[in-house]
Amino acid sequence: MTISINGQDHTLPDDPRTSLLDFIRRDAGLTGTKKGCDHGQCGACTVLVNGVRINSCLSLAVTHDGDTVTTIEGLGQVATPSAMQQAFVDHDGFQCGYCTPGQICSATAMLQEIAAGWPSDATEDLEAKPQVTGEEIRERMSGNLCRCGAYANIVAAIQQVADNQAAGENA
Repeated sequence: MTISINGQDHTLPDDPRTSLLDFIRRDAGLTGTKKGCDHGQCGACTVLVNGVRINSCLSLAVTHDGDTVTTIEGLGQVATPSAMQQAFVDHDGFQCGYCTPGQICSATAMLQEIAAGWPSDATEDLEAKPQVTGEEIRERMSGNLCRCGAYANIVAAIQQVADNQAAGENA
């Protein structure tokens, strides 16, 4: 049983009780994904599995045989950050930084959800493609908590990436 994490294959653990979060951090050695509450309430552990964001603390590693996982390390590098990573820097979308990897992974997937036309509780017209508004961003990011309260800057960073994508710039 194998899993691809950031393009690299890993053999899944024999212990069926190992969470995906613990596997990523301990066995794959990728410590960017954080363990916050370990109960699926804070979003610090958010990663993308087959392009969909999940709380990795709530998922067992063995259930991801054959899946493709992207962590914060897989979105960009220090020298070449993703558009979302750069926007978080540009807008000071973090203070202590503990929640930032989960925030960025979640925001990346959130914009893909909107582009795919997935509505949220904030979507006014369920027949139309959702628009990237502050209200839409706040609703969709509500599963990612920031203890420092950098929410306005996080929304501004996400809005910048969305605006650049809408303008056709490289995102």
